[in-house]
Formats: sequence, C-alpha cells, structure tokens
Amino acid sequence: MFARLQSTYREYPSKFWVLVGASFVDSIGRTTIWPFFALYITQRFDVGMTEAGILFAIFSTAGFFGNMLGGALTDRIGRKTIVIFGLVVSALSSLTMGTVDKLATFYLLAAFVGLLSDIAGPAHQAMVADLLPVGKRAEGFGILRVVANLAWIVGPTFGGLMAVRSFFLLFVTDAVTSLITAAIVFRLLPETRPEARQVGAQESIARTFRGYGRVFKDAFFVGFILISALMNLVYLQMYSTLSVYLRDVHGVSTRAYGLLMSMNALAVVLFQFWLTRRLHPYRRMVLMAVGTALYMIGFSMYGFVSSLALFAAAMLVITFGEMIVIPSAQALAARFAPEDMRGRYMAVFGLSWAISATIGPYGAGLILDNYNPNWVWYLCGILSAAAVAGFLSLDLRTRARLEAQVAPEVETAPAS
Repeated sequence: MFARLQSTYREYPSKFWVLVGASFVDSIGRTTIWPFFALYITQRFDVGMTEAGILFAIFSTAGFFGNMLGGALTDRIGRKTIVIFGLVVSALSSLTMGTVDKLATFYLLAAFVGLLSDIAGPAHQAMVADLLPVGKRAEGFGILRVVANLAWIVGPTFGGLMAVRSFFLLFVTDAVTSLITAAIVFRLLPETRPEARQVGAQESIARTFRGYGRVFKDAFFVGFILISALMNLVYLQMYSTLSVYLRDVHGVSTRAYGLLMSMNALAVVLFQFWLTRRLHPYRRMVLMAVGTALYMIGFSMYGFVSSLALFAAAMLVITFGEMIVIPSAQALAARFAPEDMRGRYMAVFGLSWAISATIGPYGAGLILDNYNPNWVWYLCGILSAAAVAGFLSLDLRTRARLEAQVAPEVETAPAS
C-alpha cells in the first residue's frame, strides 16, 4: 500500500501537492461551519427555512458576480494573487458574520461576502488545470475531493460539538484556517498561468471582460451549465435543507447530522481516487448521467424512509453519485475551455452552482415551511431524472468535440 501511495505521489507535480495541502487546511475551516449554517441562521434569528433560503440566494447571486470578476482577473493578472485575496477576505468575512445580531444586517453582509469571498474559485480550478495535463485532471480533481473530505470527517464532528457551546467558535476556526492557507499559497506556490498566454500583456481589461461573450456563445458549454444547474438544485439540498428537515420532521440531532456528513466524507476518502481511476476509460458526459441517476435514488429516499439507518443508506447512494459527478464535471469544464480563457470558462462553470444556490434553498424552504416537506425529495427525484436525460442528449451532441482531446489524455504529469 505504501508503494502504491509513493507511485501515485510521483505521478503528479510537486506544486500540485502543495495546492492539495493548502486546500486541506482551508477545508478544515469550511467544513466546521457550513454544514451547520442553516441551523445557525434559523436558531440565531428565530426564523424558518424560507428566510434562510433568501440568505443562501443572496450569497449565491453575489457569488456569481464575484466568480465572473474573479474569472476575468484570473486570466488577466494570474491565479496566485486572486487566491490569496479571496482567502484573506474570507477570513475577515467569517469573523464579521459571527458577530452580526440582526437578520437585515446579515442580508447586507451576505451580498458583500458572496461577491468577494467567491472571487478566488475560478483561479483555484484554473491552477489545477494549469498544473495537470488533460488525462490527469479528473483524477487530480478527485484527489482534491479526497483531501477535502478528510476535512469533512473532522470538521462536522468537531463543528457539532463546538456549536453546542458557541456558534462563534465555528466562525473563528474558519477565519484562522483561511489565513493559514493564504500564507501557504504566498510562500510555497508560484504563479501557474501559462507563460505563452499572458493575457494581461495582450489585451485591455475591457477586452478581457468582453471575452465572456465568447464563452456564452459556446452553445454546448452553456447547455452543459444549464443541465448541471438542474442537477445541482438537487445536490445542494444536502447542505441546506436536509439538516433542518431531519431535525424538524424526524427529530435527528445536530450531532447525528454531523455524523451523517462525516460518513459521507469517509466514503469519499476511501473510494474517490479508486473510483475515478476505474472510470477513466468512460465518456465524462455519460458518467454525469450515471452519477445524477444515483442522486435521483438517494435524495428521493428521504421522502419515503424514516429511520436513521435508512437515512445513512440514502447518504451512501448520494455519496457514490457525487464521487462520479463532481470530478467529471470539473474535468469537462476545463476540457471545454481554450487555454487562454480557462479562468473565464471556470467562472461561468460556477454559474451551474450559483443558479442552484439562488433558487434551490429558498424554494425548498417554501415547501418545508408551508406544504408536505416530503415533496422536497419527490421533486428532487423528478429534477434528477430530467438532468439524466439532458446529459445523455448532450453526450450525443458533444462527443466529437470532446473526443478530439483523446490524444492528450495519455500524457502524464511531470515529476516536479
């Protein structure tokens, strides 16, 4: 086993492993707080999921514009500066959110935090694409998911324990880990933007932003974004609606929910890299359909079962779906993108999450607060089925374009 780990380590450049380590530290903070964010809002301000859904919508709408800004700046001035800026802003934002005591003020803060904290997302994903060849990107994104989920094993468990004493401790933890990550990136990671495509030296900032028009004219990529958004409407319920639903409808404690999330993370740690490597020969768009079908089964189960053991079984089904979907989606987005527009394509890829986060928690909150709450999960099944059909249709239309890159897929990453 040790020999296999050594062999895997040597397959990837050392700079990539530094990025992996930095991501792990940052994930410790995020996983301590975000699984309990909806619980914090509903408890702190004594409101229902409808109000919490509005807050998530503000975060995601502002985050989309932050992504767009970050994508353009990533292509123009580079990845490293944007990543560090985003981490520092995230740290300050966490501390501020932990001290706000009025919901109206929190709404205003959410717009600011969403805009600036999400600015680094495209830069981080572009770094991965810069450092790895086409054939290693899905596995590389899979490795990042493994270390992120190592954090999920620790974060939700300790987050649940700390939340019992003080939710503010969660915000402090997130801030500290963000600053540590910023220091790692500053000291150990160089700029990764390809030197042959120094966009900033070739075009004005206005022209850089106008490049988004070229992205939105890519009809197949836009179709991929819209279908992914439909799928993510379902997936994001795990981090917003599910905790409140299990607490209010089935009496599941905060600690038990944290253990469910830790179980999800443990499964990713154990099986993500193995599964991604086994699925390498298959077309990515077909894998998107398969993973979404598992979402359909797992999320629908929550509308029909009522025991903790079956909740755990549903979580495992969802987990295998996400282990297929998330690395495949990130690799597909990078493959659609020309090298000189990688930041902007990854920013628009973020729209698939922004759309879902804007309307998903709010819509689910309306159902949870006013109708039969099981309808949240019935609708999840319906939306997943529609997304499966969409991915299969898109596979037929994009196969020639994506398979044109089969040759680079046999490349291996340099040793350093």
